[in-house]
Amino acid sequence: MSDPLPLDLDGYTLLPPGKVAAVVTMLEMTAPPAPLPERGDAGLTLEPVAAPDIGWYRALFRRIGEEWLWFSRLRLPDEELAAIITDKDVSVHVLKKDGVEAGFIELDFRVPGEVELAFVGVAPELVGSGAGRFMMNRALALAWARAPRRVHVHTCTHDLQGALGFYMKAGFRPYAQAIEVTDDPRLSGLLRRDAAPHVPVVER
Repeated sequence: MSDPLPLDLDGYTLLPPGKVAAVVTMLEMTAPPAPLPERGDAGLTLEPVAAPDIGWYRALFRRIGEEWLWFSRLRLPDEELAAIITDKDVSVHVLKKDGVEAGFIELDFRVPGEVELAFVGVAPELVGSGAGRFMMNRALALAWARAPRRVHVHTCTHDLQGALGFYMKAGFRPYAQAIEVTDDPRLSGLLRRDAAPHVPVVER
């Protein structure tokens, strides 16, 4: 994340062509929440993935996140990505719908006393189906099983509309915001040029 902007900055800040900006909201919880109401499992399972293969991980990451400009893990060198997702204190679980992969969560336990819900998402066809609630309840149960001081997550204005509200309903509370500016990953070919149409491409 880039250096913070001056705290007294008001008004518009122009971005150079080829850049995108998002408002990032950081959220946390310091006690286990009540589970979200579910609609029933309806063929859903959440299964741990031991030593995830980086090719498999990248493909699922892209499938879940491309429409929301998820790109951070796609641009990491193979060795760096492998070191993260195979770390003994990083836990990847895949969501399946009737045996077909349809989402994933990644829990990061590497900071003592904390758990980061690093990534959580479902395939586009399951948005609004209740699969997110199913997955979030199980993710939080896994996180709080370690008895951390806090569990935290972040979302941004590029994400699915309603993501922030969903996290708050799950028991998270906002504690900070930041503006993230980065090169548009669609211009480099990292993501499809027509991905995330809600975020305009500005080249010049």
